[in-house]
Amino acid sequence: MEIKKILEDFKRSYREFQNLKNIFRYEEKKIELTTLRNKISSNEIWRSKKLSSLIGLQKLVAIKEIEIEKIEKIKQYLENIEILIECLKEKRDEDFLKETYRDLFNVRSMIENLKIFRLFSKENDFCDCYIDLQSGSGGIDSQDWTSMLLKMYLKWSDLKNFRSYVLNTSYGEITGIKSSTIMIKGRYAYGWLRTETGIHRLVRKSPFDSSGRRHTSFSSVFVYPVLEDPDQEIRIQSSDLKIDSYKSSGAGGQHTNKTESAIRITHIPTGIVTQCQSNRSQHKNKEQALKQLKNKLYEIQKKEKQENQKVIENNKFDIAWGNQIRSYILDHSRVKDLRTGIEERNVRSVLEGKIDKFIKANLILRKKD
Repeated sequence: MEIKKILEDFKRSYREFQNLKNIFRYEEKKIELTTLRNKISSNEIWRSKKLSSLIGLQKLVAIKEIEIEKIEKIKQYLENIEILIECLKEKRDEDFLKETYRDLFNVRSMIENLKIFRLFSKENDFCDCYIDLQSGSGGIDSQDWTSMLLKMYLKWSDLKNFRSYVLNTSYGEITGIKSSTIMIKGRYAYGWLRTETGIHRLVRKSPFDSSGRRHTSFSSVFVYPVLEDPDQEIRIQSSDLKIDSYKSSGAGGQHTNKTESAIRITHIPTGIVTQCQSNRSQHKNKEQALKQLKNKLYEIQKKEKQENQKVIENNKFDIAWGNQIRSYILDHSRVKDLRTGIEERNVRSVLEGKIDKFIKANLILRKKD
């Protein structure tokens, strides 16, 4: 009976795998990958000195390598399972049985993961990303909530084995943060996180209210890609920039930056502001803040074209009741995504970074649209 069940699971997984192989155009992509590698190694691309062309080719190679690698890994597992099944048909062996079940479980997990990769179809999904967090209505509770969200995304990044960097933080007078910008580095970081843009609402008994009353707090999240070559996409006149230096804010102590190395750049035509205080070098902070600005302007311009709106930064969010994407109700132990209706009762796990359930549902929803 066990062998029959294993065979059924194997055949189902094999059929799904073959279907995905065709969808991803596996055989064609192997040929395309060889062609791209030859182009990169050719003298012509280096003689042209076009950095954007080289970066574009390298990006395509990396994307195709990931897809081919994932397909070939599943293929190897299925071949191993097939051998194990043949052995089990001849003689029942507990070790072989355990290994077969384990491999089948891994294959199912890898196939589901490959299905998610089908959803990364946007132009910059492969890129690293920035996340801007901004506290809204709710005073000290809102600032504390923004700090909780910041930790949630940093923990999500750790769970994905991505790297994260806090580029700038403006701290609240008592606790929490008013705003922060972080960068997440990892393959498809922007693809994973782009649907997190929106208003996140927290409802709880406030730890800052002596009467223990319920408070509602809001924070906005804005996710945009880190472009490999932002200069190629965005040109900024130096006369359009106002650049200020200031001392980094923080909790104090011997490591607090006491020199004015933190940089704030204001793009005068749009009013967009980017800041960086993560480096001790003013030059590096300026370079990073300028890169953030170019990436942010690119994302805003792209959304303008897609949605035919005015500048998103000017009218991005009313950080209150409107434009909510997710509610976190701590008293009722419930997190609900308002776009998909997906709920999670384990609030602690969500705040510990386990938000893939919401992300996947929204990626599927966007794909349908």
